[in-house]
Amino acid sequence: MSDQVQKFTVTIDGKTIQVDPGTTILNAARMIGGNVVPPAMCYYSSLKGSGGKCRTCLVEVSKGSEKDPRPMPKLVASCSTTVMDGMEVKNKSSEKVLDARKGVVEFLLINHPLDCPVCDQAGECHLQDLAFEHGVGQSRYEFERRTFDKVDLGEYIKLHMTRCILCYRCVYTANQLTNNREHGVLKRGDAAEISTFIEKNLSNDFIGNVIDVCPVGALTDKTFRFRSRVWYTKPMDATCSCDKCSGNAVLWMIGDEIARVTARKDQYGEVKEFICNDCRFNKKDKSQWNIEGPRKISSHSVISANHYEKEIPKHTVLLNKA
Repeated sequence: MSDQVQKFTVTIDGKTIQVDPGTTILNAARMIGGNVVPPAMCYYSSLKGSGGKCRTCLVEVSKGSEKDPRPMPKLVASCSTTVMDGMEVKNKSSEKVLDARKGVVEFLLINHPLDCPVCDQAGECHLQDLAFEHGVGQSRYEFERRTFDKVDLGEYIKLHMTRCILCYRCVYTANQLTNNREHGVLKRGDAAEISTFIEKNLSNDFIGNVIDVCPVGALTDKTFRFRSRVWYTKPMDATCSCDKCSGNAVLWMIGDEIARVTARKDQYGEVKEFICNDCRFNKKDKSQWNIEGPRKISSHSVISANHYEKEIPKHTVLLNKA
């Protein structure tokens, strides 16, 4: 008898792949890559319990499985729905999905301020990308929006609750990465907010990672606040010797000066190796780091603008000398 696990065959937007049982539709799409991958504002692969809150990853299951080919009656969250053998899924090829995603983005933007011109997250904001692709030009919302005062969550983190979309990522990060979670979601419904109990400060060796997991500009780095636009900086992969974390980070340089330090993210904006506060906030001297080279940034990102890594062709040099 073979111990080999039977693979499930799933087709997403006409592209077929074989995956292990228990794989979610979202992770199956990520294995395929490209345009078939649904967006995700709350799901984070390394955080247990994340997903199912933002509804941006909704997809249409046009065929349930080989045994039961009936389509699912409603759109499903791809981050929490597991694949079945023979399942067929529509993402960008479905008008229902695109219409629903447009509505979800409109809901997310109901209380979100037009802070992009001054927000530190501009240029690397997932909500900004979603709004560009699926947003409408004018809001239909006519009621008073939720507003909150800015709050200092300790020495290094500032909370802009008005920008928050309640993805819960920062709560899961503090709960699973640190020994003592000091913040969470208070109240319910449209009054729900991220906050600390009796305005307690967030003080933990790894609490700075809530800045990296936040998909919008709700949690920002006070040491980088209003310092520069990210597309004016040079992201460099670097390592350092640290007894608390791996020491693998990205240095965002302005000239020869380190403007900020972040953990390294994959193509879906997820951190794979979290870094400690000491590396993030205190090591701002180049001599403390071993710089490996320029960070490879996706070509669709505005951060990659004016960053040249290829050598200049020889004929261009000759033309310049002429």
